[in-house]
Amino acid sequence: MIHETAIIHPSAKLGRNVSVGPWTIIGEHVEIGDDCDIRSHVVIKGPTRIGNGNRIYQFCSIGEDCQDKKYAGEPTQLVVGDNNIFRESVTVHRGTVQDEGITRIGSDNLFMAYVHVAHDCVIGDHNIFANVVTLAGHVHIGDWVILGGLTGVHQFCRVGSHAFAAVNSVVVQDIPPYIMAQGHNAVPRTINSEGLKRRGFSAEQISNLRRAYKTLYRQGNSLNEAVAQLSANGAEELQPLVDFIQSSQRGIIR
Repeated sequence: MIHETAIIHPSAKLGRNVSVGPWTIIGEHVEIGDDCDIRSHVVIKGPTRIGNGNRIYQFCSIGEDCQDKKYAGEPTQLVVGDNNIFRESVTVHRGTVQDEGITRIGSDNLFMAYVHVAHDCVIGDHNIFANVVTLAGHVHIGDWVILGGLTGVHQFCRVGSHAFAAVNSVVVQDIPPYIMAQGHNAVPRTINSEGLKRRGFSAEQISNLRRAYKTLYRQGNSLNEAVAQLSANGAEELQPLVDFIQSSQRGIIR
């Protein structure tokens, strides 16, 4: 399972049934869970902890020092969950002490070729990042998010769960949950209704979210007025939207 040309540091810990391809380097303070498939010419540096069932394709760089000029060699971390796919040439950097010191990736995410995840990013579960998506430092991504190819997300931005950004979007403010965004800079277009259907949202819930979108973007309400109306609605599916808007630091796309 371990190719003879692979270089694995003595302190690295590999779980059961881990496959390591030729010319791959696994460094000090790296932990890899069970049933992971690591292809050829991969570099994994630590401190990094990777869960079970992950697939890492050739030429990926996982857990490297970040590109922040303030980074001075502190022992920051990368923590990865289970069943993620990292396609060719994906790069993921560890955190910085200016934040919590940890870059976090959840489970069941697909990172297509040439995706970059910068320092201190926090990524949830079931997301899809198409080719050449770039996440700057401190970006937070929820669950079930899709970012189209060549999309770039500005540092400290957040993208809420079930959101969608079309190909070649430039995200410089937060994208609330459920919203489809597109453009340079990205602006809201509609609700991600097709994605919500696929994830089991009812027709009534989607209808509520469509009305919420109109309240937020189409009726000339101020942000405070829109949030007040959404809060008064009381529908369970609207609460994540309200919470996200109220906690936004960069402001939401409008």
